[in-house]
Amino acid sequence: MNIIPMYTWNKRLHGMGLSWKTFMNQPWAGGVTLLLCVIVAMLLANLPATAHIYHQFLETHLTAQIKSPDGSINWIFPKDMTVEKFINDILMVVFFFTVGLEIKREVVCGELSNVKKALLPVIAAAGGMAMPALIYTLFNHGTITDGGWGIPTATDIAFAVGIMSILGNRVPVSLKIFLTALAIADDLGAILVVAIFYGGSIDLPLLCLALAIIAVVLIMNILGEKRLFLYLLPAIVVWFLFYYSGIHSTMSGVVMAFLIPMDARYKRSYFNRSLVKYKNKLAAPMSVSDEEDFPNAYERHCLRRLSHISNNSIGMSYRLEYKLNPWVNFCIMPIFALANAGVVIPDVSFFNIFQSLPGIVGAGHVGMGIFFGLLLGKPIGITLASLIAIKLKVGEMPDKATWKMMFAVACLGGIGFTMSIFVDTLSFSGLGEATETLRSSGKIAVLLGSLCSGIMGSILIMFFHKMENKN
Repeated sequence: MNIIPMYTWNKRLHGMGLSWKTFMNQPWAGGVTLLLCVIVAMLLANLPATAHIYHQFLETHLTAQIKSPDGSINWIFPKDMTVEKFINDILMVVFFFTVGLEIKREVVCGELSNVKKALLPVIAAAGGMAMPALIYTLFNHGTITDGGWGIPTATDIAFAVGIMSILGNRVPVSLKIFLTALAIADDLGAILVVAIFYGGSIDLPLLCLALAIIAVVLIMNILGEKRLFLYLLPAIVVWFLFYYSGIHSTMSGVVMAFLIPMDARYKRSYFNRSLVKYKNKLAAPMSVSDEEDFPNAYERHCLRRLSHISNNSIGMSYRLEYKLNPWVNFCIMPIFALANAGVVIPDVSFFNIFQSLPGIVGAGHVGMGIFFGLLLGKPIGITLASLIAIKLKVGEMPDKATWKMMFAVACLGGIGFTMSIFVDTLSFSGLGEATETLRSSGKIAVLLGSLCSGIMGSILIMFFHKMENKN
């Protein structure tokens, strides 16, 4: 395989006025990367030359075995861990951890920190989850597929924000903030749905042990502990306990994220004193070295101290979110898409989500429930819940927003990609051979519903913006 070196790509991007850093800082970059990975995954899963290798790789087992010479100890960890499960149960923990950090930041000092500001997007998010679940249930009530109601309830913040950034000033800033806050509240709702409804049978002793460790970390936080490793080590143990206790292991990432302290280790006054102190030391005649020798041993010590103090003058939660975001957006989520969007399409009729799946007795209309849940349920639920909240005066209409434009923006809430596919991978368990067929059908419906929601929302936003400018 011919691999083009990174510097070649950098050179090409520079020729177009871009660089990797510039690209990664664009709000639409994450969505574009995800979309490309979806296309690649679909090709890998369906091209004759790659399909077998693709599926075989995902089903490859990853285990570490401890075995004594006499065979008395034979411990394999983790249990039943394949490449696909490694992505969904370990890499996605980092994704959920980052989402947890983001939700905590918004609740503490962001768009969800003010009760009145937070109520409208939170209520809208609740409506945007309830209506799709209701629509899915209407198509699947009383069937073996009625447990998939959680699939169309999520909003993918990367795609939604990406499309809004492409549309530019056609969307009022207040509605951009509204949809972003709604997507964050929606993420929290989706996390609760996964934790409550899509876990396995609970092992209470392991769960109690995990809760005890979480309580210790909470006390540590309250007492003002700010050292990172004292939070990350318990996080690994909690993941292990969640994994074996029956609660989905990704929930450990969210729980531990809420326990990460936001306060900085060093206050402003200490930082200012240290800055002056080490600046004077670096400027002192005895420490000044030639340009070629800079920095000498003494100067390196001063610079290391300044770096340490500067780093710890930013809260641990902010530092982790800043460092993890590029890895999540351009590594973990693309890998997740590559592993989970590769749906096998036996023939073109598989895209016909409006027909019931043949050969599966007792199945409802999974595709229709998900598709219409995203395309119609999301905008109707968000708009209706917002209308009720504003009429009851528990929420405020975003500045310079109209109901037409709010509905158009709410359509973008129907882009459910990442979380919807994640919930789909947890749904329809215990149905034997039909499980994978139903999950594949669900993924197709998620992709089509998200695509149509994005197109419909974009068209309506441009149309209503043009109408408003005429008036």
